[in-house]
Amino acid sequence: MRTVYDAATIVDAHLVRQALEAEGIPAFVRGEALTGGIGELGVFGLIGVMVPDAAWPQARKIVDALGFGEQAQAAPMPDGLPGALPA
Repeated sequence: MRTVYDAATIVDAHLVRQALEAEGIPAFVRGEALTGGIGELGVFGLIGVMVPDAAWPQARKIVDALGFGEQAQAAPMPDGLPGALPA
């Protein structure tokens, strides 16, 4: 098994797992049970989504297409200023 996605939250991890499983790739959320010990454990790198080694390249493409971790770009309003009200 190989980690294809390091998640910030359990929700993110399960969204990725479901997307992978929808494409026929078996996936496992690692570290889910460790989140109860966050007060005593480091908070980074606990939760991840793992797939079989052979499925990693295809899984990586799916995870990249999901766009987790990318900042959303504000769509310009009609007058060209982001967030401006139309005249």
